[in-house]
Amino acid sequence: MRVAIFGLGYVGCVSGACIADLGHDVVGVDVNPLKVQMVNEGKAPIVETGLPEFMAKVKDTGRFTATSDWAKAVCESEVSLVCVGTPSRDNGSLSLDVVMRVSEQIGAGLKKKNEYSVVAIRSTVLPGTVEADVIPILERHSGKIAGKDFGVCMVPEFLREGTSLHDFFHPPKCVIGEIDQRSGDVVARLFKDIDAPTIRAPLKIAEMVKYADNSFHALKVTFANEIGNICKEVACDSHRVMEIFCMDHKLNLSPYYLKPGFAFGGSCLPKDVRAIVYKARLLDVATPVLGAILDSNRRQIEKVVKQLSGLKGRSLGFLGLSFKHGTDDLRESPMVELIETMLGKGFDIKIYDQYVSIARLIGSNKEYVDKEIPHISSLMCDTPKELIDGSDVVVVGNYSEEFAEALDRDLQDRHILIDLVRIAPQKQFKGQYHGICW
Repeated sequence: MRVAIFGLGYVGCVSGACIADLGHDVVGVDVNPLKVQMVNEGKAPIVETGLPEFMAKVKDTGRFTATSDWAKAVCESEVSLVCVGTPSRDNGSLSLDVVMRVSEQIGAGLKKKNEYSVVAIRSTVLPGTVEADVIPILERHSGKIAGKDFGVCMVPEFLREGTSLHDFFHPPKCVIGEIDQRSGDVVARLFKDIDAPTIRAPLKIAEMVKYADNSFHALKVTFANEIGNICKEVACDSHRVMEIFCMDHKLNLSPYYLKPGFAFGGSCLPKDVRAIVYKARLLDVATPVLGAILDSNRRQIEKVVKQLSGLKGRSLGFLGLSFKHGTDDLRESPMVELIETMLGKGFDIKIYDQYVSIARLIGSNKEYVDKEIPHISSLMCDTPKELIDGSDVVVVGNYSEEFAEALDRDLQDRHILIDLVRIAPQKQFKGQYHGICW
C-alpha cells in the first residue's frame, strides 16, 4: 500500500519505518527540513533503541522517504496517517493545533484527488475529537463527504519509548476505530501482518481506549509506589510483596473487577482499604491514591441517590440487596446504604433477593440489618414479579439470570429501569432504560 505519514516525531518515525518494513511504500511528511533530510538519508531523527539501524535497513529498500510537499503526499497515497503531537496546555487541556492544521492540509489534498483514500488518526486525541473536529475540517477543505468520498479511522498506538520497535510488531492489540466498514477494511490491510488481535470499533471507543490504557498504567505505577512506601516503613520487602501480588492472574492482573458499574462493598474491601490507609497515616506515609478509593466508591452511590431523588413520588423496587450475587452477606453492601438513604427521603420501597432470608439471618448479618434497616422484613417481596408489578422504578443491584428473565417477562412500558450491573446488554427491555455509567 501507499501510505503518507504526517509528523516525523516519535510515533510517526517509528510507525513509518515499521510500516515500510512490512512492505508498504511510505512517505513521511514534516515541516522540519532537517527531519525530512535525515529520513531520506536513512538516519533516525529521534533517539530510540535500535531505530538508527532500522532506518538504515529500510532506506536500502527505498520504501521510506520523506517530503515537505503534503499535497503530493496525500494525492499519491491510499492512507494518510496522522502522527503529530497533541501536547498539554498549561491548564491541562489538549492542544489540537497541529492536528487541525494537518487536517486542513489533508482535506485540501483530498480535494485534488479522485480515488478513494482513508485518513487515519494515530495521534492521541480525546473521545469525540475525530467526529466533532477532524471530520468537519476534512469535509470543509475537501468539499467531499466522509464515509462516502473518503474514509476515516482512529488507530491508537501502543508504543513504549525504548521498546517501540518490538511493540509495533508485537502489540497487545490492534485497535481500528472506523467511520464505516470500508474505511476499516483499508486500514486493516495496512496492519494485516501484525501478530496481534485486531479489534474493529466505533471511533469514540478507539479514542477512549488509549486514555483508559494510559490512565491505568499511571494508576498502577502510583499504586505500587504507595504500597512500597508503606512496606518500607513496616520493614517489609515491597518488591517481594508485589511479585506475589502479580502472580495472581485470576483477580489481580485480569479483567475481574474492571467492568464499570456500581460501588463495591462486602466484609473485606471497605474494611481492608480503611485499615491500610489508617496504618499509613500512623506511619506518616502519604497515600493519596489509596486514600481516595473509598471516597470515589461513595460518590458512585451518591450518583444513584441523585438520580433516584429526581423520581420523587414514584415507588422503588430493588432487585438485589446483598453486596453481590450469590451471597446473603449484607455487611457494607452499597445496596443497603442506597436503600437506607432512599427510605430517609420518604420513598416507598420494595426489595427482592432470593439469597436474603430474614429468618436465616444470624450473627453479624442480623446485627447489620437490625442496625441499618430494622424494618427490612416488611419491605421484602417473595418474587421478582411481585416487586416489578408493585414498583414504578426498578433498580437492578446485582447480577442474576433470574432478574434478567423477570425483567424481560414482567417489565411494562410504564416502568423505569435503573441498571447498576448491565444485567443483559443483548436485551431490549420495555419502559425507560438507564445504565449507571453506560
